[in-house]
Amino acid sequence: MFEVAVIDDPAAAEVSLDPVRARILAELAEPGSATQLAVKIGLPRQKVNYHLKTLEKHGLVELVEERRKGNVTERVMRATAGSYVISPAALGAVEPDPSRRPDRLSAAWLLAVAAQLVKDVGALITRSERAQQKVATFAIDGTVRFSSARDRAAFAEELSAAVASLVSRYHDEHAQGGRDHRIVVALHPAITRPEP
Repeated sequence: MFEVAVIDDPAAAEVSLDPVRARILAELAEPGSATQLAVKIGLPRQKVNYHLKTLEKHGLVELVEERRKGNVTERVMRATAGSYVISPAALGAVEPDPSRRPDRLSAAWLLAVAAQLVKDVGALITRSERAQQKVATFAIDGTVRFSSARDRAAFAEELSAAVASLVSRYHDEHAQGGRDHRIVVALHPAITRPEP
């Protein structure tokens, strides 16, 4: 089972967004049969079986084992991942594209950059798992409190200068065997409480 799987197929994304199927995926973090799931989620076994077949068809659940019980073969399934992220690639022509209107100060552009990050890292995870290799990544996540908009703007300018300095020091356009890496640095207000 993968820790996180990225869904880039539109049909699989649609299947995963159904509330009953999402609940089944959550329950199948641990292997279970349709009979066991029916009891947990309060649906008839036949209906659970229908949802399991749909999830299996799209690669979201997999067979762990088959158990013979009298004349019936019980299929024990599990989710293919502990959690899922839907890639913007599943949206096709309407996926966010940061190259359309690059604006460092736009929240819409930040969202498009974040969507590109999900799409890119999702593709890297999928490829690395197929190749059974690790992906070299690094992230920083933190919170900073500014006393004023002026301080926030000054911070953003200093951060930009520091990143530009690091890039100019380490970037080697002509390095043989070198590999390009993307850098995404974002600053946005923290969500401190859920909206009512």
